[in-house]
Amino acid sequence: MKNLFAALVLTLFFASQSPAVEVAGVNLEPTVTVNSQQLKLNGSGIRKKWFVKVYIGSLYSSKRLSTGPEALLDSGDKLIRLNFLHSKVEKEKISEVLGEGLANNSPDLVGSPEVKKFLSLFTADFFKSDIVDLILNADGSVTASHNGKSLGSVPSTKLAKAVLAIYLGEKPADDSLKKGMLGKD
Repeated sequence: MKNLFAALVLTLFFASQSPAVEVAGVNLEPTVTVNSQQLKLNGSGIRKKWFVKVYIGSLYSSKRLSTGPEALLDSGDKLIRLNFLHSKVEKEKISEVLGEGLANNSPDLVGSPEVKKFLSLFTADFFKSDIVDLILNADGSVTASHNGKSLGSVPSTKLAKAVLAIYLGEKPADDSLKKGMLGKD
């Protein structure tokens, strides 16, 4: 009877654990902790440039977000995680692409001090298996890290929305990636 009870407890325990989601051979965590809060994987997709798979982009949030406008209006903590798939992406290219995404979706911020500071955080190249986290904090700041090492933070509610708009705005970096991050793949 003890063995039956122990087996039942273990079955219930493992059944309640969300398995990792696999995308392009990379296991994505079903939940992450940001500011002592559990965020759930909202969705993910692959950022492609022509035929090259550059990275997996994942959106984590405290509640289900199914549209770009809904995500942009949500004031809770969010995490955009980039799991790099390509062998090497130069730091200059990252800054250029992020700058283009900001210009396409938030042209009023182009050249602003907060955008300059945000883009200056990326001082190293990214390699296959690297993880870049962009935390959009509920307080309106944007915090970036590379493989768990903090790159810095920029306090700006406008910037936080603009960074999210790069992926989920009217002119996203990649339409397929946007669909995936909103769980519509």
